[in-house]
Amino acid sequence: MGGAKISDKILLIESLLDRANNIIIGGGMAYTFFKATGGKIGSSLCEEAQLELAKSLIEKAKAKGVNFVLPIDSVIADKFDAEGIQTAQKNYDIKEGWMGLDIGPQAIEEFSKIIKTSKTILWNGPMGVFEMEKFSKGTKAIAEAVADATDKGAFSLIGGGDSVAAIHKFKLADRVSYASTGGGALLEFFEGKELPGIKAISQSN
Repeated sequence: MGGAKISDKILLIESLLDRANNIIIGGGMAYTFFKATGGKIGSSLCEEAQLELAKSLIEKAKAKGVNFVLPIDSVIADKFDAEGIQTAQKNYDIKEGWMGLDIGPQAIEEFSKIIKTSKTILWNGPMGVFEMEKFSKGTKAIAEAVADATDKGAFSLIGGGDSVAAIHKFKLADRVSYASTGGGALLEFFEGKELPGIKAISQSN
């Protein structure tokens, strides 16, 4: 899971806690989890209203035996700008005035290892601000890991506009099982909601 906000993915994450062996969290939403567990995140994106929820999701994952993986490090910058100064930093100790804009090299290594040994993969949300070349390395690495796993027989489902855009940007669309442009509907399906189109097809059969 990537993207900016936990609030957009609450029901999806809770649903996946009953289905997944590993849940990987990247993108801007990761920093809310870090702050919720006492980390210093500088000026990184954070949903203050979701801190208790973030902590509870980590606790639920632990109780269910799900490997809930947050990025070890980030590529941080002193401003939200492609020309900003950048460096890598551990995620529990990002200095004031700096913000995380991509997952770091250690996170890339750990995430890729998990993905490449998985048999079924759902990817929703980028790992950083991949639209800026300086902060696209993490998203590209995850896209390549998903493609490599698919080459070895895994089923990979790419859901949501940004993830699909990333797969196409890095020219890997032909190496994943399916890329869904219906991101909102895909999330609702995995959340367990009834989709009118699916219901109609099911009734017709």
